[in-house]
Amino acid sequence: MIEATIVKVMKSRRRMTHIDLITEASKILSNKFNPDPQVIKKRIECLIEREYLERCKEDHKCYKYLA
Repeated sequence: MIEATIVKVMKSRRRMTHIDLITEASKILSNKFNPDPQVIKKRIECLIEREYLERCKEDHKCYKYLA
């Protein structure tokens, strides 16, 4: 559910900073449960490994949607 929310947010925004992505995902997920930001961070890392997201080359605190 966390990864689906992250992908949904990134699909619409295309590029976001780390803080903005965690805030947006937490806000959406808070309707169902209260997610831990560390868990969201781990899910972001998994999505980077699976090449759904990548870190921006100019700013490593920014993510870009790939898939």
